[in-house]
Amino acid sequence: MATPRAAGERTPKAERGRLSADQRRAVITRAAGRLFARDGYAATRLEDIAAAADVTKPIVYRHFESKKALYLALLAKHEEDLPSFFVGLDRSSGVESTVRAILERWFDYVRENQHACIMLFRDSSGDEEIRALRRRVNRRACQVIAAFIADQDGSAIPAEEIDPTAELLTSGLAGLALWWIDHPDVPKEVMVEVATRMSAPAVGAARMLPASAV
Repeated sequence: MATPRAAGERTPKAERGRLSADQRRAVITRAAGRLFARDGYAATRLEDIAAAADVTKPIVYRHFESKKALYLALLAKHEEDLPSFFVGLDRSSGVESTVRAILERWFDYVRENQHACIMLFRDSSGDEEIRALRRRVNRRACQVIAAFIADQDGSAIPAEEIDPTAELLTSGLAGLALWWIDHPDVPKEVMVEVATRMSAPAVGAARMLPASAV
């Protein structure tokens, strides 16, 4: 029986060569995300990404035509992921519980995809196409949240206040995500509680009192 490898030990080349194209692409994008988050788009070199992914530059080019294409692909993936936080929710227990469930998913996502938040909200480098995609992803986040607010039965939020409310929540949750990235020792449960306390009333939920206060 094969001996398990120690943490951080490099994968043998023979095993690395057995990765499928999709697996190889995933390895490259994970490595690129870490570097883009750490150094920003402008300061990250394609050869650094290749080294971090333990492949050659030609292998990277086999999957992405340029560093820019790789960066755009990571932003586009985040845009595609946005609606997933709102899918398959049990709304029978009320708005606050639904908001909490969404935020549980959101902070799990932040923990696993820190690069996406940093690339969107801290990295300002790149050309106009990159900046335009960042703006588009932010608009998409606002649209998804606005649609959720509008879909609440009996919501007391006037129609003309939905879009600015969505903007407020998008900006606030982005800032909170960045704060958590900078303070990783704070438990996720704390972050969810803070975000729920601020977000649930904003989407029309009546804040429930703790049992001890009843």
